Amino acid sequence: MTFAQLNLDTQITKAIQSCGYSKPTPIQSRCIPDILEGKDLVASAQTGTGKTAAFVLPALHKLKETTSSKKPRVLILTPTRELASQITTAAGKYGKFLRFNIVSLVGGMSYRQQIRDLSRNVDVVVATPGRLLDHMDNKRIDLSNIEMLVLDEADRMLDMGFIDDVKEIAKKTPGNRQTLLFSATVDNRISQVVSQLLKNPVRIDLSQEKISPINIKQEIYMADNAAHKARLLQHFVANGNIFKAIIFSATKINADKLAGDLRDQGISAAALHGDLRQSVRNRTVEQLRRGKIQFLVATDVAARGIDIADLTHVINFDLPKFSEDYVHRIGRTGRAGKSGKAISFVTGHDMRALQKIERYTGQKIQKETIEGLEPKQKQASPGNGNKNKSKGGFGKNFRHEKSDRDSRSFTGKKKERPSYKKEERTFSDKGDKSRRASGKRKFNDDRPFVAVGNRKERPSFNEKSSNERSSRPSSARGKHSFGKDERSSGRGDRKNRSFSRKDEKSFRPAFKKSKRSNVN
Repeated sequence: MTFAQLNLDTQITKAIQSCGYSKPTPIQSRCIPDILEGKDLVASAQTGTGKTAAFVLPALHKLKETTSSKKPRVLILTPTRELASQITTAAGKYGKFLRFNIVSLVGGMSYRQQIRDLSRNVDVVVATPGRLLDHMDNKRIDLSNIEMLVLDEADRMLDMGFIDDVKEIAKKTPGNRQTLLFSATVDNRISQVVSQLLKNPVRIDLSQEKISPINIKQEIYMADNAAHKARLLQHFVANGNIFKAIIFSATKINADKLAGDLRDQGISAAALHGDLRQSVRNRTVEQLRRGKIQFLVATDVAARGIDIADLTHVINFDLPKFSEDYVHRIGRTGRAGKSGKAISFVTGHDMRALQKIERYTGQKIQKETIEGLEPKQKQASPGNGNKNKSKGGFGKNFRHEKSDRDSRSFTGKKKERPSYKKEERTFSDKGDKSRRASGKRKFNDDRPFVAVGNRKERPSFNEKSSNERSSRPSSARGKHSFGKDERSSGRGDRKNRSFSRKDEKSFRPAFKKSKRSNVN
């Protein structure tokens, strides 16, 4: 089948041919005829299969057939700003011989420019749900004339918590609209959304076909820790014959750190993550596309929506949390029929995640080693049970290796810290049976020992009247007495503890001795 057989507008077909495309992909040839007939549609296919053109081409065809109006007629919702930018670029490329206005409404961009764009006649709106709701709340956009609603990467919108916003936006659109839903997979959560937003949709499922493209070579390199992964990365950067690559990191902080380390080595690299302004993110992706930077260190914001034809490598410095994200990550390379290579660094903590990825893709990923960079720790399989199991999935003979965080070892004698001279003091506990009955206590402190009998306490207040307390001589106030019949009940609740004159004398030499030792 050719694009001419899809019955698209001649000007759209002309633009497709000028882009160098001759035959539609399977998802395009299956979806475009049903969309042109006005049917609701649910399509599932993996990344890199041409889903964007599958809904952009019939949307442009619908704009050519219907009369123009001042209100938007096509609304495309996406989870990420990068994906919105990719769709906007694709629409401009496929519709370059048509006259229509398209607006991108995403977070991180200036409100002033978006308000200026909305003040003109708009035909197509590509938006992220949050920013679109902001404009709707401020009455800057009217969706009452929407003819086609497209939900792209619906599974990702569910994961990011956008589905409630999507439902609220859909309520503002006409009930007779045409709704298209595209997703990498269709599970029970997606089915609930389909039942609420779509009417008798046509279902096209190509998700099981070529989950991991055959033109992408996948390799796994086992690593002991983060420092080992950094050495592996340095090896590939220096000797991997990499033209352009995306390095995926699990955190924003580590993405910045890796990009900085590469720049320190004289390699052109930049970070891409959600904390950057959208203008910076757009500029960074454009620099990678033009070859001004060689390595893009990114979080999963770059797993979808970045289409760079000459990207030769994808390096997973950290494995993703979800198996679907692994497929989307490696799908950044090997696009448009070209070959690519996906390299993943795996530690003992990642073994279970690796097992899920292999089960999801239906492939056993080949493990490789580099001479001189082999892992020193024996990796344990997740399914070995509790036998010889230790924390982190390593065997029982695991010995803690020196890392950038810790240089201690579990073997060898414990190194003694220098300590002060230990002094031993004795006293008798006569009243309080809850205290230790050993009669001895060791003091490891270098502070002087202060006998309880020599402490100055506040006046004890008992049941006697205030007149009786005030009648006591001033010299006797605030002092302990050590007689047999009189007890101290001052601060600290010591009323069950008594000391004799003999005990008081036994403390005095010890106190003087300790004081002399500290002076010296």
